[in-house]
Amino acid sequence: MTLETTLLPALFGLGTGLALIIAIGAQNAFVLRLGIAARVRIVALIVAICAVSDAVLIAAGVLGIGVVIEKAPIALVIIRIVGSAFLIGYGLLAARRVFRPQTLEPSTQHGSISVKTAALTALALTWLNPHVYLDTIVFLGSVANQQGAAERWWWAGGAMLGSILWFSALGFGARLLRPFFARPNSWRILDALIAVVMLALGIRMAVGF
Repeated sequence: MTLETTLLPALFGLGTGLALIIAIGAQNAFVLRLGIAARVRIVALIVAICAVSDAVLIAAGVLGIGVVIEKAPIALVIIRIVGSAFLIGYGLLAARRVFRPQTLEPSTQHGSISVKTAALTALALTWLNPHVYLDTIVFLGSVANQQGAAERWWWAGGAMLGSILWFSALGFGARLLRPFFARPNSWRILDALIAVVMLALGIRMAVGF
């Protein structure tokens, strides 16, 4: 093995993976909010769910599942409908928090969400988003398969590492923002942004890509 067949493909995969996931989206907004407010063990669980989900989807793409999805577009249509409803509902809840100051006190934010609720929400935001299938399985999978037989898994490994690094930085790094979110109005700003993102993505998903 040489650098051209191991390290370089992994670095290219890392860069491509990061380029896809570092964006304002429903999943990232949820991880950010939990990172600021939730207990460490919940944040660790959500980071693991998001990273492992990405790894599974990327691996599926490398194994050629993307071809199956392209030939069965009805699957993405169903996911799009369910996912859009979920995002719009989540966005409305975030908007409701903006106009309910009593729910925005920092003391109520820490540990207020259960492990089960956090996990189910993270899974829904990941697996009910049709874009995640297009980005990971179809796009990343197709790019990985353009590499050599051995290089493709190094490339995929780099993309998976990018997901781990990003969600870890987002989830655990968000705690640095806690001084700013010691003020209830700061939570209003964050929830307003989350509401806009969720509603915009949900509506966009409902009407098509």
